[in-house]
Amino acid sequence: MDWDGFAEGHLDAAHEVLTRLRPAIESVAAGLAERLRQGGKVLVCGNGGSAADAQHFAAELVNRFQRERRPYAAIALTTDSSVLTSIANDYSFEQVFSKQVEALGRPGDVLLAISTSGNAANVCRAAEAAKTAGLWTVALCGGKGGVLAPLADEVLSVACTGVTARIQEGHAMIIHALCELIEELLADG
Repeated sequence: MDWDGFAEGHLDAAHEVLTRLRPAIESVAAGLAERLRQGGKVLVCGNGGSAADAQHFAAELVNRFQRERRPYAAIALTTDSSVLTSIANDYSFEQVFSKQVEALGRPGDVLLAISTSGNAANVCRAAEAAKTAGLWTVALCGGKGGVLAPLADEVLSVACTGVTARIQEGHAMIIHALCELIEELLADG
C-alpha cells in the first residue's frame, strides 16, 4: 500500500471541505436549520456507502450530534426494507426513493441526495420528485456532480479526487460539519 498517496488523497479531500466548500456548507447548514426551525423535515437518500451516510445523517439529526437538544425531523429513505423491496418489485429500483419523496415530502422539507458519482438513477429520480413536490434539494456528490448537480438547488461536491473512498471521506466531514452547524444555529430554540 502506498501510505503516502493514501494520506495525500485524504488530506486533499479534507482541505477541499475546509476551504473551497466551507462557504457552501455554511449556507446549506443555514438553509437546513431554517427549514427545521419552521417545522420541515429532512429526507435523505443514497446507495451503498451513501446509504450508510444517509442513515448516519438522519440519526445525528433525530438523536443528537454533540449537544443535548430536541430531536430534529429526519428520515433516511434507505431503511424500510418492505417499502424498498415492494417499490423495486412492483415498479423499479429507480423509483425506490422518488416514490417515498412523493409520499412523505412537502413544501418546506429538504431532500439531501447523496451520490459519489452524481449519476445514481434512483437518487436523481428522487431529486426530480423533490423539485416537483416543492422541496429544497441539496446534492452531496463528487467530481462535477454528474446528472444530479443540475437537479439540485445546492451542490456540495468533493471534486478534488476521482477516488470514491476519498469522496466518501469528504462526505463524512461535510455531514459532521452540517450536524455541528445545525446544532449551533438551532441552539436557542
